[in-house]
Amino acid sequence: MSTSSVRGRTGPRPRRRWRTAALGAVVAGAVLSGAATAPVTAAPYDTGHGDPALRKALADLVAAPGGPPGAIAVLTRDGLRQVYRAGTAEVGTGRPPRPDDHMRIASVAKAFSGAVALSLVDRRALDLDDTIGRRLPRLPSDWHAVTLSQLLQHTSGLPDFSKSKAFQDIVRADPRHHFDSRRLLDFVADRPLAFAPGSRYAYSNSDNIAVALMAEQATGRPYESLLRQLVYRPLDLTETSLPQDYRLPRPFLHGYFTAPGEQPEDVSEAVSASGAWASGGIVSTPADLSRFIGGYAGPELLTPTTRHAQQDFLPGGASEPAGPGANAAGLGLFRYTTRCGTVLGHTGNTPGYTQFAASTRDGRRTVTVSVSSQVTTDPALLARLRATEEQFVCALLNDRGPGSWEFRP
Repeated sequence: MSTSSVRGRTGPRPRRRWRTAALGAVVAGAVLSGAATAPVTAAPYDTGHGDPALRKALADLVAAPGGPPGAIAVLTRDGLRQVYRAGTAEVGTGRPPRPDDHMRIASVAKAFSGAVALSLVDRRALDLDDTIGRRLPRLPSDWHAVTLSQLLQHTSGLPDFSKSKAFQDIVRADPRHHFDSRRLLDFVADRPLAFAPGSRYAYSNSDNIAVALMAEQATGRPYESLLRQLVYRPLDLTETSLPQDYRLPRPFLHGYFTAPGEQPEDVSEAVSASGAWASGGIVSTPADLSRFIGGYAGPELLTPTTRHAQQDFLPGGASEPAGPGANAAGLGLFRYTTRCGTVLGHTGNTPGYTQFAASTRDGRRTVTVSVSSQVTTDPALLARLRATEEQFVCALLNDRGPGSWEFRP
């Protein structure tokens, strides 16, 4: 991280209202996240063209009661890219969101842990049938039969550490508290499995903490190093990282706590990423996120055999928040069946941000939608967001002529 990007800046401290009322609710439903990387120069995107209906959809989302102050969507297919945006990257400045703005990607980080684990499966350092008992014997013996595959598909039964009272009490008292990320499962180590492994689906933030720990045990290397070697470098993700503190690099898309009739409250740097780690702590940009999802859901990163296992979907298994259309859970990946067709991807939400990233199976078409508030706290707003996401998916899959697509190398 470039120290010049954060020196002298501690970020806004959340008011007591947000810390006590909002944070306790969102911790249970989403792992908290953060970031720190070097600032970058703005990419030369021309955002003045494209589909007016898509521009209006983002504008309507931002204008809705309690809506996010900013939103940005990136559509790519076959080397052609469109960028849509509405609102502002920072309230009071008028600066629009940009594809090189850093942002917290929340639970889309779980797809990154899937990418690490499945890349290690390809290299025979891990096996999908590896168990917690074999790789992480210090964890409770009641958990030992859980496999890597079950962790990646959220059928493990592991209790969710982020829902534990002890964890939430710490975050309420000090949102910037620095956790030992590799000991997060200790918050639920006294609890049995919620159900027999493989018998049902239940989204748990604990799953991807265990996945990262298994990857570390199998290789003897820190998870952050594995991300760089197996994901960032192969996919050329130059502005993506997994930090340990609350700071964000510059430039960044500011994230807000919003409520109808109230002024947005900047919570961009309110929460430490150490309490999320492999389950939700990664920071990226819309440009990097687009490259990642195309490589991970497409054929670029994994072998055909491993991709076949990755895309063995469990109907009804929904990401959090639910993505557009009917959801089904694979291994670190979800299938979204919309009225216009199917895409593969992941969603996420954390204080200040809600994310959607998806790709076609061939990786040649991708869509990301990023908004600067946690819209999951408002069911009506979430429904509007899901409808907007589906609208962008339909535009992605619609084979219109190339005239409406902008070329960017």
